[in-house]
Amino acid sequence: MDSQRSFLVIALAIVSFFLWQEWQKDYGPKPIATPAAVEQSQNITPGSSNNGDIRLTGDDAPSQVITNAAPTAQKVSVATDVLNVEIDTSRGDIVGLTLPQFPLTKGSEEPYVLMRKLPGFEYTAQSGLIGADGPDDQTNSRQPYQFEQQQYQLSENSDELVVPLTTNFNGLKIEKRFIFSRGKYDVRVEYLIENQSDVSKRFQPYQHLAQNIDNGESSSMMMPIYRGAAYGTSEERYEKYDFDDMAKKNLALNTTGGWVAMLEHYFVAAWVPDQQQQNRLYSMVSGNKGVIGSRSDIIELQPGQTTVIGSAFYAGPKQQDKLAELANGLDLTVDYGFLWFISQPLFWLLTTIQSFVINWGLAIILITIMVKGVMYPLTKIQYESMAKMRNLKPKIEELQARYKDDRQKMGPAMMELYRKEKVNPMGGCLPMLVQMPIFLALYWVFVESVELRHAPFMLWITDLSTKDPFYILPVLFGLSMFAMQRLTPMQVTDPLQQKIMMWMPVAFSVFFIWFPSGLVLYWLVSNLISLAQMLYIYKGMEKKGLHTKKA
Repeated sequence: MDSQRSFLVIALAIVSFFLWQEWQKDYGPKPIATPAAVEQSQNITPGSSNNGDIRLTGDDAPSQVITNAAPTAQKVSVATDVLNVEIDTSRGDIVGLTLPQFPLTKGSEEPYVLMRKLPGFEYTAQSGLIGADGPDDQTNSRQPYQFEQQQYQLSENSDELVVPLTTNFNGLKIEKRFIFSRGKYDVRVEYLIENQSDVSKRFQPYQHLAQNIDNGESSSMMMPIYRGAAYGTSEERYEKYDFDDMAKKNLALNTTGGWVAMLEHYFVAAWVPDQQQQNRLYSMVSGNKGVIGSRSDIIELQPGQTTVIGSAFYAGPKQQDKLAELANGLDLTVDYGFLWFISQPLFWLLTTIQSFVINWGLAIILITIMVKGVMYPLTKIQYESMAKMRNLKPKIEELQARYKDDRQKMGPAMMELYRKEKVNPMGGCLPMLVQMPIFLALYWVFVESVELRHAPFMLWITDLSTKDPFYILPVLFGLSMFAMQRLTPMQVTDPLQQKIMMWMPVAFSVFFIWFPSGLVLYWLVSNLISLAQMLYIYKGMEKKGLHTKKA
């Protein structure tokens, strides 16, 4: 092996390339289904109106149903310490939702708007009762829900706020209740239904999320805007199902429990039906809207009987512990990719450290020190192997000259040399391969964790989730990489390769300009620790008579 250092640079380049690929796959621009493709996939007659709400019909597969809101419908406003919600009384849908504890941008006084219904764009949470006797079936019509007051506010002395909406439909007395709790982003949505007729009634609860497929936003490589759906079943804890998937095929899965969601980088909206019941998860494309939802089994209510059915609706930041409590796999909407089993423990360690130091930047530095400390034995093996290989170079060159015309003999002779000198030619590579997954896992922790959104460090670093505004960290990273190159000189002899290696620190500094400053801070600290470890290890090897520098 001519140069362990060149392998390190190439490996880092490969890692960066895979990071770029993963980011583009999840957050890059998605192909938007054409109107013709959407009409064909849903059997929609061209020219159909799509100005109203999306509704379901009957007990079979989802279909597009347009039901314009009743002209007398109004909106009920609800405010808690963490949610501001607007409920349309036409069907009791959530048509507006903002997060007062999360500013739209760093330093902004405007709250983050998660759900909204505006001309040309809609992102709403709909729910209702369909079926033969369901008031929200397409063949039925009724008056909007009645309400006691138009504005609700969670008082300082209360931990719970109940917002009741009532209606009567064809012998059914229905109360739709939204139950809000202090400090919680999940809302309990319940139906209290009484059959006041003299015949049995059949209906089926459903809930889904509807969002415009194209809202004019776009994604770039380093500024992610992922907008798409996801779901979980008893067999598949987490699966993404973006708008392109919806346009190609309707989702149709039966499961015990389960959940459906719409993702928006740091935030998520999700419906979680009764986890003990059988539910059917579905999706569809209706006009320019993508829909994902769930419906429960048909309920038959006998005369005089009363029943309560409900589901949970979550809308807010991707807080893993809270999401895990609601449904199995919902916490995986914090998408750490294929290395989630490494990222989750690292995130736990990072948050634990932060709870003591109260600064996410310091927490990143401390977790870097811990990771490098744990990896030190492998680092020592790596650098010692590199030094041993460097000392063997004259003997290797001698064998190469001796067997330059006989490749079959050169291989066994090289292996015999390694065995006699007790050198593992892969000893400098394997430790790096072990460390790469940790780097990737930490990368996704810094990118996906809402806790780092707008989190300050010190001085000019006011948001660890965005790039360094003055590019100081990427420059320092490049300098640290250059210092590591100087400490372990290149052994390639080709002038072109030498120039490429020499400019690598500059290339990676430019590449890291767009990375979150928290990630660059981690890699910079990691390089500085590596430099200290290299000096310490090389000093020990020189005492043993091993050369650590190129002659």
